[in-house]
Amino acid sequence: MPAKHLNYGPLASTYHQRYAHSPIAGVAAALHALAQQLAPQRILEVGCGTGRWLDELAANHSITGLDLSCAMLQQARLQGQQPPALVCGAAESLPFPDATFDLVFCVNALHHFRVPQAFISEAWRTVQPGGALAVVGQNPRGMRDRWYVYDYFEGTYQTDLRRFPSWGTTLDWMVACGFERITLQPVEHIIDAKRGREVLDDPFLQKHAVSQLALLSDEAYAAGIQRIRADLAQAEARGETLHFATDLLISLLVGRKPPLE
Repeated sequence: MPAKHLNYGPLASTYHQRYAHSPIAGVAAALHALAQQLAPQRILEVGCGTGRWLDELAANHSITGLDLSCAMLQQARLQGQQPPALVCGAAESLPFPDATFDLVFCVNALHHFRVPQAFISEAWRTVQPGGALAVVGQNPRGMRDRWYVYDYFEGTYQTDLRRFPSWGTTLDWMVACGFERITLQPVEHIIDAKRGREVLDDPFLQKHAVSQLALLSDEAYAAGIQRIRADLAQAEARGETLHFATDLLISLLVGRKPPLE
């Protein structure tokens, strides 16, 4: 079975290219709406990577980005139009004083943290009273999501079940810390279907395009590609065209820290 955690250093130089293929505009709109609602003066993004969401909010807010990969932060410095403060550090031990930020958030990163529950506790500590924690991500459980990668690359779905906390579990962690008025809402519905051999040109099928594939050994990745090619050949022999479905839901979980009375 693939490992749970990925070293993003070797991927840093090409990671940002994904947003040219999938800018995830719904997530951007949700973050802007949340920032408008909360009017935070100080924002922290944890697991900021190459800075896609930092750059989204930096124009109107004082924002700090933290990531475990210094190589990813170097790319963030190159990408940003208005460079934010960048810190290399771990989500489980945020290097900031108590009550530093009005909003702490992460986007598609919680499953990368080695101890995600510890991050929720650290977010509680570093968010000031009246502030909020926002977690954007997915939940592969129950097969609500459909993704052909799970069908063809052995162990990827099982690994995601180990990596991704359910929304219920994450909510429980928030409640245990003291967060209140917790809401969960869908913010992005990614629907795509590749027909026949066009799947082989899918940029998200490349070995280092997504963590699910990057975590595979070269042999396991090659075996998955071979399964796709074999199914394509069999379908073509029958005069059929295979469809490779992607149907993924991204949601936003927000919890508020009660203000001081």
